[in-house]
Amino acid sequence: MFRNTNLPIQTKSGAFAPVGDIMSTQIKYAYKRHNTWVFRRTYPKALQPLLGSALKQSLKTGDATQAKARVAELNQTYHSIIKEAQAHATDYPQTTASTATQAPRLGVARPRYQHARLLGDGLISDLAQAYLAEAAERLRPGSYKSVRFALELLCSHLGERAVGELSLTQGKEVLGYITQLSPNVRKYRDGKGAGLVELARLSQEQESTTSAPQTQARILKQMVQFLDWCVGEGELEANPWDGLRVKDRPDVHPHGMLSDKQVMILLQAKDRVLHSALIFALLTGMRSGEICGLMAEDITAKGNLGRFISIRPNRVRLLKSKAAEREVPLHGMLGNLLDTALPTSGRLFPHLSVDRVVRQYAHLRRRHPGLRGTVFHSTRKWFITQCERTGVPEHFTASLVGHHSARSANKLTYGLYSAGISDAQKREIIEGIRLPDWEDAS
Repeated sequence: MFRNTNLPIQTKSGAFAPVGDIMSTQIKYAYKRHNTWVFRRTYPKALQPLLGSALKQSLKTGDATQAKARVAELNQTYHSIIKEAQAHATDYPQTTASTATQAPRLGVARPRYQHARLLGDGLISDLAQAYLAEAAERLRPGSYKSVRFALELLCSHLGERAVGELSLTQGKEVLGYITQLSPNVRKYRDGKGAGLVELARLSQEQESTTSAPQTQARILKQMVQFLDWCVGEGELEANPWDGLRVKDRPDVHPHGMLSDKQVMILLQAKDRVLHSALIFALLTGMRSGEICGLMAEDITAKGNLGRFISIRPNRVRLLKSKAAEREVPLHGMLGNLLDTALPTSGRLFPHLSVDRVVRQYAHLRRRHPGLRGTVFHSTRKWFITQCERTGVPEHFTASLVGHHSARSANKLTYGLYSAGISDAQKREIIEGIRLPDWEDAS
């Protein structure tokens, strides 16, 4: 009788493999199953109550040469596990009542392997998760939220596709839906968890206006930056959406600047939440986030120059840019406010956050129609306007409000070579700012 050489043969590890594979390639402590090499090495019997029966792991490859290299690496891991386990063996309870939480934690990590895949095979949804994990570490919460929203729109429409399948046609389709989104798309009750197509439909049904070209361009830019990242990570050969543009030119529509009349409305309202913060903003030009993070420890006295406040990163908030780190003289009126109404230690405005400032100012707008078209940031614009009207050079104002440099002919010279204006010059500028009807402002 002839033996059927096509029958599988059982290996030492207990797995079955075709006889052709056994004869052609043999790797100690590894066997081939479903065209993938698997590592298996039994632990010593004395350590099996602690470690289990064996160290077993897929090598995620069908190539024998690569499998041999990975077996060598796992053998080193195996010996490290044995060495550490022997050190813990005498302390480990041998009774059956011991639980997993009682078992010692060995400081040995097993190597992780992945199947090789072709360029462009990665799913958009998987790559977006990896990109967002990186973005969360380098972006501030507000910026990260914007990036996450853009990628959620992308993944809702194309997330199950391989990134290599993206084409310019699909990019134009996505851009078409983006241009249909309304400014209030995130506020729809029916839009919670809805995808790009559904949000575009809801926008058309519930509102006649669409988001500004600037917003559309920002969403598209964040998607394009994600694809640029895919190119950099070796997941794409080139960005297929690199040439996409929003047709309408993005125009900036800034909120209005406060007039003197509107400043008086704010001061006379004496809002219990924002009144002190509004006076600070009007007389220093600080951003809302900077005000929310002010600490009593940030205030220093400089002799006859009066008190200054250091605006710097702290445990409460970061700053918008390096230029935002600065020292600003405190107006005499702010000195009185500090002495009478604000805490002497810790946060000066412990009840405020940027979100609460936005909501409370919106409440003020509803109560006082004369404030329509303004936001809290308009106080900063009012301060800068007062500086301009009193003849303050633009680069002086830039150093007070934390801008990188003034848009002037001296930008290069001052930006690179100047140490900035003196404290005395800052004090002179600040004291030149006058609130309307000064006596009623307190």
